[in-house]
Amino acid sequence: MSPDDSVASDADIESPAKARRLALEIEYEGTNYAGFQLQAREPTIQGELEKALYRLTRENIRVRGASRTDSGAHALGQVVDFEAKSTYTSDTFVGALNYYLPDDIRVLRASEVDGNFNARRDAVSRTYRYRILNRSRPSALWRRDSHWISEPLNVEYMNLAAKDLLGVHDFRAFAPAHPADRSTVRRVDRWEVAHGRDDTDFVNIVCEASGFMQHQIRRTNAVLAAIGKASLPVGAIREILEGLENSTSVDSIGAIPTLPAKGLCLVKVKYRKPW
Repeated sequence: MSPDDSVASDADIESPAKARRLALEIEYEGTNYAGFQLQAREPTIQGELEKALYRLTRENIRVRGASRTDSGAHALGQVVDFEAKSTYTSDTFVGALNYYLPDDIRVLRASEVDGNFNARRDAVSRTYRYRILNRSRPSALWRRDSHWISEPLNVEYMNLAAKDLLGVHDFRAFAPAHPADRSTVRRVDRWEVAHGRDDTDFVNIVCEASGFMQHQIRRTNAVLAAIGKASLPVGAIREILEGLENSTSVDSIGAIPTLPAKGLCLVKVKYRKPW
């Protein structure tokens, strides 16, 4: 598809020409990007989207994402919204943006939404998956979107420990970089650990919550992996959340390395009403 083929057809243009809000569902491989959020000197997902939008519309458009994924993290269902005066149809936005975007970022669908829609504020939950390749040898094929752990993991123990994360808790211990004057209380609806459906070499950790703090998922899953290796007891999560004194789990959490971002993927953003 050429740029002209994707944007120039009069049949693809709607009227009247006035500012309107659109939402996009996008997927991306985050290996080459310093996260979602715009940065001055580093390539980001937001930066690439805004450059593509400018090439299409010749408007300086600022996009807003539902979740600020980490540097190197991926997405299957990120949602962004923006305001534009362009009269191109939703389908034209999809085709033309995919022409201008690099191959590791793709727009899956687009829709005109209510002017008050806010991809971040209106989201009721985000679902993330962390993928671990658990076998004796690393992979050539999955090195970009999974974290390799060679020691056998006890998935049953990890899943049992993850149940202590459900509900409303103060997750300060799992998000030490979060500003001290801001709340670290979050509601977690789901945190499950299971082997891959079609390949038991993979261990998938899926979590859903109203929101997550920076590195919270990766630090929490690092503790779960330590439980899977029998380096920590099954009750470690509960001990850490409760801040039990003289607890080996509480004392050791700072020494457990945060899992790398490449295993993390934003799977879905949920809203009260479909957009």
